[in-house]
Amino acid sequence: MCYNVDMKNIATMALKPGMIIANDVFNYQNELIVSAGTSADMNTLRKLNLYQIMAVKVMEEIDFATTYYEKTRLSQGFIDFNEAYHRVMPIYKQKMINFVKNNVPISIMGLMQIYQDIVGKVENKNRILDYLYNMQPSEDDLTHAHCLNSALIAGVFSHWLGMDAAETDTLVQCGFLYDIGKLKLPYSLIWKPDKLTDVEFMKIKTHTMIGFDMLKDLNLSDHIIKATLQHHERCDGSGYPSKFKGGQISTYAKLIAVIDAYDAMTSARIYRESKHPFQVIKSFEEMGFYKFDEEIIRPICMNIALNMVGNHVLLSNGQDCEIITIKENPISRPIVKNPDGLFLDLSINEHLEIQSIS
Repeated sequence: MCYNVDMKNIATMALKPGMIIANDVFNYQNELIVSAGTSADMNTLRKLNLYQIMAVKVMEEIDFATTYYEKTRLSQGFIDFNEAYHRVMPIYKQKMINFVKNNVPISIMGLMQIYQDIVGKVENKNRILDYLYNMQPSEDDLTHAHCLNSALIAGVFSHWLGMDAAETDTLVQCGFLYDIGKLKLPYSLIWKPDKLTDVEFMKIKTHTMIGFDMLKDLNLSDHIIKATLQHHERCDGSGYPSKFKGGQISTYAKLIAVIDAYDAMTSARIYRESKHPFQVIKSFEEMGFYKFDEEIIRPICMNIALNMVGNHVLLSNGQDCEIITIKENPISRPIVKNPDGLFLDLSINEHLEIQSIS
């Protein structure tokens, strides 16, 4: 997906010294009078006025951005998303605190209103993943941000999987609530930057049962209850708390397992950088699709990769290449085109790695 930028049109009389002219400017005889990239000065203004040029296009901060994610951060879409996200985050956080500490009932309608307040004006829902990749929640909000992000990611993934409106709403609700048990555990333990001890990990693992106990007697969908309890189960029986396999695990729990892992890998932390999309897919491939239910995780990974087609990546050899085609196996190693116009199949050129989305 290429990212297009619209230059800003500005009246010549509003042009200020230092502004960069975006396009070549010609007079009525098609003669070049000001070149693109010119920094406006008094001589520029004199020429434009002399030839009665009423307006010109100028470059904005976003036009100087050099990477896909820099352009995303400076886009109006992200600015609007970021404003809505931070406007509703305190509302969502307070709802969770009121329930956990004061036993105030959770309003599912209230949660869905929060979801709509954020995503309602996002025209291309796939962009939500890019917007979340650029979010920087405060250290005090990490647990709440993780759940809010998961609800937003759920809406994107459900669309990719062809889920209907009712199923999507249920998955979004699972995203809001599945990790609620962590709010009963010490923050310093949940977000410890160093490796957990065996005792600490055992304590962390109790959050699924804690969350289940908190929600089981509420008037909630059984899918939400099971997702809360089972989202760390794995299809090969390697998960917890019950070491369930395959069909023993709720479909919504399997979906939330993927969403939970995806958000964990793409969210920046003070002790590590976030993984870019192809690193995320590679991590899932290395963990094994069979752990997460291949019918769920394969189309999700394929859509994550397809969303990057047309963008550029920086390879480990220093080349900036365009993503041309996504392969089915492995999904994390696409076919790219280098600056010389040559096509490189990264599944064959195993010595090359995608370092970043450029």
